[in-house]
Amino acid sequence: MICGGSLDYLSEPTSAECFYCGEEGSTRIVCPEGHFVCDECHGKGAYEAIKEIALSTDSKEPISLAEDLLSHPSLPMLGCENALVVPASLMASLRNNGVEVSDSDLIEAMDRTQEQSKPPYCALTGACGVALGLGATVSVLVDAQCPKDRPSAITMHSLARALETMANDVGPMCCKGFVRTTIGVAHNVFKEYLEIELPIRRDKISCTFSDEHPHGCRKSKCLYYSSD
Repeated sequence: MICGGSLDYLSEPTSAECFYCGEEGSTRIVCPEGHFVCDECHGKGAYEAIKEIALSTDSKEPISLAEDLLSHPSLPMLGCENALVVPASLMASLRNNGVEVSDSDLIEAMDRTQEQSKPPYCALTGACGVALGLGATVSVLVDAQCPKDRPSAITMHSLARALETMANDVGPMCCKGFVRTTIGVAHNVFKEYLEIELPIRRDKISCTFSDEHPHGCRKSKCLYYSSD
């Protein structure tokens, strides 16, 4: 975000000062020049942009909507901001297909996703925010709560399925690819557990982000890679 350099992922946290707001914070991610951007500054603008588009769109197909959101200039190539695209795309598409989804439902799913999506815990604990976005969406739809058995089970099965599918796409991790994969999982989850047939794009996605990946794109190993 600052110098365009690659990032160093540290095994132990270190203290650093945010380049933008000057606040001291603990981080496991810095660039070789020592630059650090705190979570709040890193995602500034992305949440509002995604929310505004999701609440106003008439799109009925979640992957096409997700592609538009992933291309928004407020979203970095990698980062937990990408996770917000999952609940936003799914909730907006469901609503536009006649499922009862309120503005507050959509926002609640985004808020839950943002609450738990913290870099770089996708690798440190295996809980990627993109998969959590599906869990949050399903949880809102079925009103999952700790005392409830089936709604909670459906939510956890949905999250587990997304993580399992995403794990096959690692090497290195890619937030953009994970979003696409998770929305595909969501289509099956909605059909199986909620009896909702959400229309989904079937043509091959030609990713436009390959040259931007700081750790090196998987290229031909990725389902979404295009050599054109």
